[in-house]
Amino acid sequence: MIQRGQYPIIEFDGNENAVINPSDVTKKLKKFEYNKLIITFFGEALQKMIDNHLVEPYITIDGENPFTVYKFVDKDILILHGQVGCPACAGNLDLLSALGINKVMFCGGGGVLDKDIKVGQILVVEGAIRDEGFSYHYIEPSRYIYVDTKVNDKIIKYLSDNQVPYIKGLVWTTDAIFRETKDKVALRKAEGAKIVEMEQAGCIAVAKFRGFDYGALIYGGDDVSSDIWDDRKWKSRDGTRYNLIMLCKEIVDIL
Repeated sequence: MIQRGQYPIIEFDGNENAVINPSDVTKKLKKFEYNKLIITFFGEALQKMIDNHLVEPYITIDGENPFTVYKFVDKDILILHGQVGCPACAGNLDLLSALGINKVMFCGGGGVLDKDIKVGQILVVEGAIRDEGFSYHYIEPSRYIYVDTKVNDKIIKYLSDNQVPYIKGLVWTTDAIFRETKDKVALRKAEGAKIVEMEQAGCIAVAKFRGFDYGALIYGGDDVSSDIWDDRKWKSRDGTRYNLIMLCKEIVDIL
């Protein structure tokens, strides 16, 4: 039943049966043999794995925006290059959950709201400030949405046991990369967000709605905390980006 509100975005309908469901789109496809998935935004690192025959194509999902899912040669784990924004990235995740995916690790980068967070610093995402629209169609309105603590406990234990440095905290998920104003940055930082990005609120919402395990590691990238934007050459950190995928490969296997 729809919860009426002043604005359309807060009129949540918890009915699990929609006019178009992921199962309607995937009914002609065979269920995946594997249930573990990495979503990465590090296209050059994924391409390196393809070139070195560490992964191989598993399936291409056709449509207006087709995408290919790859499989690691040495493990029963799938990986794909994520698409920007909640509707694309989390929408595809919902589709893949209908094909049997129920253990997911996300690895990407985002803009730091505190310049003391160094380039490459790993953030274990505890939750997101929901400054986007997609998640409100999956989970009733709230200011924050949180990753399952049981999932994050496993992630943190693995990082600690293997002496991988990390911080943990919230991200700010926004739809509008060119509307991260100085005042909004200050407000989100005051609310506890450490990094701004564009996918986490949606991905967490899909995981909660569909009932599967989801975790995310975001590394510190460009600096949006000062008056002048500093990209800090964050996209050129090839080693960091490649290693983060391999780290998620180990973690998703224990979720």
